[in-house]
Amino acid sequence: MRALLIAAALFAAAPAFAQAPNTAAATSAVLADAARAPAARTIIDGASWNCDGASCTANGGANQPATRACRRVVARFGAVSSFSYKGVALTAEQLAACNA
Repeated sequence: MRALLIAAALFAAAPAFAQAPNTAAATSAVLADAARAPAARTIIDGASWNCDGASCTANGGANQPATRACRRVVARFGAVSSFSYKGVALTAEQLAACNA
């Protein structure tokens, strides 16, 4: 009976231990040309990209350098005016190289 009560207490407390998704570490891009944004979900290197106008976000994906991830997005969607990979924004110089 005691074990059952302990199990019930742990089960009830389980949602308190669940972590909220870390939206600060999401991958995102703002496209220079909103007309190039895909209408449907697009997979690039395992990341699932969704766009709302020129603003695009992704979840998941391969672990790679941010500059490479940016180049892969530019190859599919066109130039970007900003790019953040897992919460780290690219500098102006890195964006210029990415869009080149």
